[in-house]
Amino acid sequence: MDTDDFDIALVASALTLAEERGWARVSVVDAARHAGLSLSLARQRFPLQLSILLRLGRMADDVALSDDMAGGSVRERLFDLLMRRLDVFQQYRNGLRAVLRALPFNPAQAVLLGGATLESMRWMADAAGVEATGPAGVVRVGALVGVWTHALRAWEKDENPDMGSTMAALDQALDQAGRFGLFPASAEAAEDGTTGLPDLVQTESVQADTSFDDTTSTTGEWS
Repeated sequence: MDTDDFDIALVASALTLAEERGWARVSVVDAARHAGLSLSLARQRFPLQLSILLRLGRMADDVALSDDMAGGSVRERLFDLLMRRLDVFQQYRNGLRAVLRALPFNPAQAVLLGGATLESMRWMADAAGVEATGPAGVVRVGALVGVWTHALRAWEKDENPDMGSTMAALDQALDQAGRFGLFPASAEAAEDGTTGLPDLVQTESVQADTSFDDTTSTTGEWS
């Protein structure tokens, strides 16, 4: 078993246990023993309970970024990238719902996961062709966190395997972002002929209104 397979097995085991007993009662040792994995390697790979969720986030990023996505508009790319992340989460749905219920009671973990989410969204923005550098880029990445969190909340409640409600919520959030012109294409994407979401207003004018139902905060949601 290589390290990637080891990580996937431990993450899956941990989230199965989270579904059964709640996230607060899951440890790395529990997950390793439940999956019949080496405790010494688990200690090396997952020094903290938080490491399990951070690894899952990287797994979701890897899947999202596996296709270079050379075609399509910025909006289409963003939709596809975020839905790919949710497709990974869907594999661990019940366990992740247990995690989301537990996070409000573990603010330190929620803050650290929020930082990881911010970095993931910066990668998604870059991959989609969004200009994500400089002060305006900080605003755009923060807005993309809001889009993601809006979709994640819809996913948490979406009982349909096809995730229709989740896709509708993501569409809605991207439409709202488009109205504020938060995701113009980067110069590189523009050279490729890829257009961004409509830049209807100056970025500076929307810094006070980049939330989607107050979901841009990274301290109360993990994604």
